[in-house]
Amino acid sequence: MGFAKAYQYGNITQLTRPISRQAGILWLIAALLFLAGALLFLLKKESWWMILLPAAVISQLLIIGVWSDAKFGTIANVIIAVAAVLTIGTWIFERTYKRDVAENTKGLPATANLLIERDLDHLPPAVQRYLRYVGVINKPKVYNYKIIFRGEMRDKGKDWFPFTSEQYNFVDRPTRLFFMKGTMFGVTVPGYHAYKNGNASMQIKLFGLFPIVNETTGVLNKAETVTIFNDMCLMAPASLIDPSIKWEQLSENAVNATYTVKENTVSATLYFNDHGQLVDFVSDDRYAIAEKRKYRFSTPVSDYKTINGFNLPGYGEAVWHYPDGKFTYGKFYLKDVQYNIQ
Repeated sequence: MGFAKAYQYGNITQLTRPISRQAGILWLIAALLFLAGALLFLLKKESWWMILLPAAVISQLLIIGVWSDAKFGTIANVIIAVAAVLTIGTWIFERTYKRDVAENTKGLPATANLLIERDLDHLPPAVQRYLRYVGVINKPKVYNYKIIFRGEMRDKGKDWFPFTSEQYNFVDRPTRLFFMKGTMFGVTVPGYHAYKNGNASMQIKLFGLFPIVNETTGVLNKAETVTIFNDMCLMAPASLIDPSIKWEQLSENAVNATYTVKENTVSATLYFNDHGQLVDFVSDDRYAIAEKRKYRFSTPVSDYKTINGFNLPGYGEAVWHYPDGKFTYGKFYLKDVQYNIQ
């Protein structure tokens, strides 16, 4: 309306004060920014705030000039500005994760040697069969990988909440960078788990601004060593040729594995089916951080499917084996996995 009044397009009686042509152009710019930002918001694009926050600022400056006519527009501008600022907090928090990813990606080789049959010679027969089933032979060895999940999580006694996650793992210098966005009561709660060469941290921040969890204890180091080894077994089986893993064949379809990163040594039992698929990973070396106690941890998986040329489990669960029974606290649906990301 400010643009229309400035250029005398119609009889704009809602605005009683005169508006210059220069101000009219600003009214038009604000309107276009609001429309563009609203479209990005409806399309669930995270960059919406970059458009709507300037729109709200321009709009408010214009409203001051015609306060008596347009003062109630301030309410909408304040709502938009507050939402944008809270979203900026999550964006800044996520930038920490992206910087870590960029730093760890520097110096990675442009090409990788092929994984051949000879690389499997030291592995137990069950693991060899698994790697052949996955399809790693005559494909590049893995030095890093990116995983996209969606799923649900919960704490004991609480309801499920949905989440999406993105993570980068690096094999030669064991690193796991996991950024998750959970939705609780309609509010996005981001969390960042970082494991860098044996040292782990876990941060969860409301709106990316207000800390809810900030954990860096030594107990977390060992727990996350189990987690990164679990990722290797399920999401990057080619990495299981790593000489730091010690193997013991328990039966035709079960092996024990011991994995060491710095001072953290963890063990797990891997169970396979007759098709060569890994169907469960069980470890007694993972702590429930909230309770600071060690419980048996397992990740049964299923729904194998071909993703970017590899046969991988499409669905998995994270299970605590409490004294009163099993408790599934996470459901993970694999959306994508890519290897050797530059």
